[in-house]
Formats: sequence, C-alpha cells, structure tokens
Amino acid sequence: MNRDGFLKSGHTPSLLSAFLYFDMSFMVWVLLGPLAVIIMSDYQMDAAQKANLVALPVLGGSVLRLVLGYLTDVIGPKRTGQIGIALTMVPLVWGWKFVDSLSELYIVALLLGVAGASFAAALPLASRWYPPKYQGLAMGIAGAGNSGTVFATLFANRIAQHYGSWHAVFGLALIPIALVFIAFTLLAKDSPNQPSPRKLSDYGAVLKQRDTWMFCMLYAVTFGGFVGMSNYLTIFFNTQYGLSPVRAADFATVCVIAGSFFRPVGGWLADRLGGIRMLIALYAVVAIMMACISTLPPLPLMIGLLFIAMMALGMGNGSVFQLVPLRFQNEIGIVTGIVGAAGGLGGYFLPKVLGNLKLSAGTYTPGFLILSGVALLCIALIFLVQGAWKKTWIGSGGKARVESPAMQNTVAS
Repeated sequence: MNRDGFLKSGHTPSLLSAFLYFDMSFMVWVLLGPLAVIIMSDYQMDAAQKANLVALPVLGGSVLRLVLGYLTDVIGPKRTGQIGIALTMVPLVWGWKFVDSLSELYIVALLLGVAGASFAAALPLASRWYPPKYQGLAMGIAGAGNSGTVFATLFANRIAQHYGSWHAVFGLALIPIALVFIAFTLLAKDSPNQPSPRKLSDYGAVLKQRDTWMFCMLYAVTFGGFVGMSNYLTIFFNTQYGLSPVRAADFATVCVIAGSFFRPVGGWLADRLGGIRMLIALYAVVAIMMACISTLPPLPLMIGLLFIAMMALGMGNGSVFQLVPLRFQNEIGIVTGIVGAAGGLGGYFLPKVLGNLKLSAGTYTPGFLILSGVALLCIALIFLVQGAWKKTWIGSGGKARVESPAMQNTVAS
C-alpha cells in the first residue's frame, strides 16, 4: 500500500474523528453486555431475560441507524454525529441516576441504541473523503471503532466492583463521551464531495435493488455476529464455565480484540485481493469455528476457537464495506444506514437465539450450529450473485475497477 498516497487522498482529522466517535459510542453501546452478570444480582433474570437485556441496545441501534443515515444525507455527517453524541448522554445519565427497576433498565437499554447508530454518520464521514481504491482501508480504520467494545468488557465490571455499583459505570462513561464531542467538533469536516440531500422516497428506490438486500444479509452475519457475540460472551463464559463477572469479561475481551483490530486488516486485504474472495474465505472460517464451538470444548480451546471466529467476523465487516461504497457511492449515507440497521438486527437476534435455545434445550449447542449454517448460506449467496456483480460494477474477485462504472447510479439491480 502507498501510505503517502492514502494520507494525501483524504482528510486524516476527519478519519480520526470518525474513529473516535465510533469507538466511544461502541463502548457505550455494549456496556450492558459485561454488566449483565453484575446487574442480575439486583434483578434476577433467566437466560432469556439476560439475552433480552443485552439485545435491546442492538435493536435500538438498528432502528436509529436509519434515522441517522437519513440525517447524514440531509445535514451532513458532522452535524449528524454531533447530534448523536449529545443524545448518547441521555441514557447514560438515566442509567447513572434514575434506574431502579428492570423495566426502566430495559428502556435505558433501548435508548443506548443511539450510540450504536453512530455507524450511519461515522462511516460516511470517512468514506466520502477517499477514492475507490482506498475505500476498504478508510472504512476499516473508521470501523475499527468497534474496538470500543474492548473498553467496555475490560473495565466495566472492574469499575462496578470498585464502586460497589454498576450505576457508576454509566456516570463515568459520560467523561469520554464529552471529550469525544469536543474533539469531533474541532476536527471533523464534511467532504466537499457531499451528495445532494436525499428524499425519503430515495430509501424506497434503494430498497428495490437486490444488492441492497444482499449486503444487508452479509452484514447481518458479520457485524451482527461480532456485536451479538461481544454482548453475549460475558454471559456465556459466566453461565457455561462458571467464571466470575470480571474473569468472564476478561476472556470476552480477548475474543473481542480479535474482531475489533482485524477489521482494518479485512478492509485492506479486500482492497488488494477483492471483497468477494475475502468474504467467501471468512464465512468458511466462521462456519467451521461455530461448528467446533457447538461441541462446548474445555475453556482454553473454546477461547481459541472464539478468537478465530471473532477475527473472521471482524475482517468480514471490513470486507463488506469495501464493496458497499463501490456499489453505492452516491447513496452511501442511505445504504450505510440500511445495511448498518441489518447488521444491528443480526446482533439483536444472535443473543436471543443463544439465550432462548439455552433455556429450552439446556445447552448452547443448537444455537452455535445454527450460526454455522447461516455462514454457509452466505457463501452460497455470494456464489449466486458474484457473476452479475463482475459484469456490472466490480472487478476480479471483488476489487475496484480501474475505470469508475461502479460509481454510477445506472448499475443494474
């Protein structure tokens, strides 16, 4: 990769701002994942209720990404990001000072979705500054903000135990959010290549295209798998292996690191090798790992399998968003919101599948086997559509074409 070419081709302060916004927002978005095993000492919950608690922020993020995606196209990603950061403080204050029942906590969980909706502003802020050949890397760097999950899993339970209250974690999270708001306001800048504002009817036009739904499916598995597992792993380690809240969260952190820090690698490799090739290989890895995980092996082996699976999911996130801007550059705000929402829905259903099947079957095995099967389905879908893609808007293996027909709106659906 030509490092100087990449740096000169875009706007580094905006790329950094997108990363910081996404990073701290992601940290807030998944706070309830590690905290759930501590919160259940205050509110007794069965496996399905714990799954609901960690799934609700993902559902809220899925819905609100559509809203922020629309705002990004109308008022620009910078102003949308500022609104998103400010609104993120609302559930944090509520969780810190006012929650006193499980039903209220469910509401706070849903409102935390505004942090997850950061995706719809952060990625267009970065993407619009960079040419097609650097889209995978730029989107991978901005999207590596999902590393904020590491802060949540590593520190949330430690802070809760130190202060003797999980409420304090919400209060302390306000500090980095406020600092990011200041940095984002000072550093972020909208690209001069902003598309004209979109109408609500434009969403309908995009949704009529087959490729939109294809990317939704692909991202629901990669991003949904990553965020769903990130939220649920602490509960899984606590329930399956009897680990303490802090130790369970520490092992979850090890797995989350793989998915977070390999996302840019996935985007970079997709630029060089092609997003289609990368996704076929990565879904195969996920399918194999989930099948092995379903046997519920001893803890050391389980951690290794989950590490590889999360790494593949993270790289898959970067690979999907190497392809999306090439296919939908002029509608990137709308499509990012739609595809991001689909990813959120995937992350919402994953904990519910694992939690509900654990409750009904008494084991996690069926849930992980289902996840393996879904990854295999994605491979089959890619084989079905890749021929049409190569004829219309993408190069060999899913690499950007030298010419720019992929940037046109006349791509066949």
